[in-house]
Amino acid sequence: MMADGSFDRMAEIDAMHRAKMGDDWRADFEGSRDDGPPKGSNRKEAEKKPAPVRTSRFFAASDLDGLPVPDRQWLVADLIPSGTVTLLGGDGGTGKSLLALQLAAAVAHGGFPWLGRHVYSGNVVFISAEDDQDELHRRIADVALSAGIGLADLGNLKLRSLAGEDALLSTLEPDGSLSATDLFNAIDGYVTTTKPSLIVLDTLADLFPGNENDRAQARQFIGLLRGLAIRHQCAVLLLSHPSLSGMGSGTGTSGSTGWNNSVRSRLYLERVAQEGYEANPDARVLRTMKANYGRTGGEISMTWQQGVFVADAVETGLNRVCASMKSERVFVKLLRQTLDQGRRVNHAGGPTYAPKVFAAHPDSEGITKRAFTQAMEHLLTAKKIVIGEDGPPSKRRQSLALPEVAE
Repeated sequence: MMADGSFDRMAEIDAMHRAKMGDDWRADFEGSRDDGPPKGSNRKEAEKKPAPVRTSRFFAASDLDGLPVPDRQWLVADLIPSGTVTLLGGDGGTGKSLLALQLAAAVAHGGFPWLGRHVYSGNVVFISAEDDQDELHRRIADVALSAGIGLADLGNLKLRSLAGEDALLSTLEPDGSLSATDLFNAIDGYVTTTKPSLIVLDTLADLFPGNENDRAQARQFIGLLRGLAIRHQCAVLLLSHPSLSGMGSGTGTSGSTGWNNSVRSRLYLERVAQEGYEANPDARVLRTMKANYGRTGGEISMTWQQGVFVADAVETGLNRVCASMKSERVFVKLLRQTLDQGRRVNHAGGPTYAPKVFAAHPDSEGITKRAFTQAMEHLLTAKKIVIGEDGPPSKRRQSLALPEVAE
């Protein structure tokens, strides 16, 4: 606690807020509606937006002297931090809702991992605006079966389907600002009593009333959810669909950059395809696209099996070395074949980019473009392949060659 007791004061303010709400949220959460201001009240006064309640204050860095530095709190280490919002993107049909439900079950049960990762256990609130109750039932049954547990073991997982209902968590005011809806306030009150470690909101398109390309609106909406995460010290996982440009670029972004900039962590679930070809329709990869509190660039490969996603075995030690050696061996083999045919491939990109050409070759032995790219870099560094030049002085061309051929 600070010397002036500010943390106690914040707790007091929070307690006053909860006391003011009373049990009203219970009726709201069961579907009651607001019929407007009471009879005899001044409608204009009732429609005025209340001033925001601010609990923040200025403090000197020296106030922190002698206090223990708080540990970073994670729901899933290096992937999903607590006390803030994580955005999980994925095109429709990739399985992001199922993946989020598997996470919710793992957190609620506390006895099994999620994609091989340890999770912080606790209560979970899962709100879906896409799947109806029957679909949630089918999916959670598959998740429980795969984990070797029964549905009776998931009492800490609270589900609600808003499919077919008005699921907006905020309203767009004439001045462009966002205000919390009765539904949002009802959820806020519900999690006050359930005290979840995780809140899952599926999906952004159903919950957000504004223009996804409007940066200010995007930041306001994430701010609304982040306030929920901070007040209840839990992780909020918001599911979203990427834009066409986000899918095409592989970044998984959606609308304005405000979404990516406002969240502290962003994950992207996508299918595994090369040049539009999907060798295994059940394969997926979860990429860490943004991590303010950890490293970006991480990947988790997984495969859909019997209704759930199962993490693929991670190559380590000797297996990884063998896989790398295989990629390099096949790269050299295909490069030699290409040169013998009088064809050229290059290291820089375009239609004759070697990793792209070799990944599509019938003799690729299943090696991906990504693996061939890594192999090419290793081979160039080791000088087992070289970059040659030919053509007239006015139009020199670069292409890959074997050292003995280049000589």
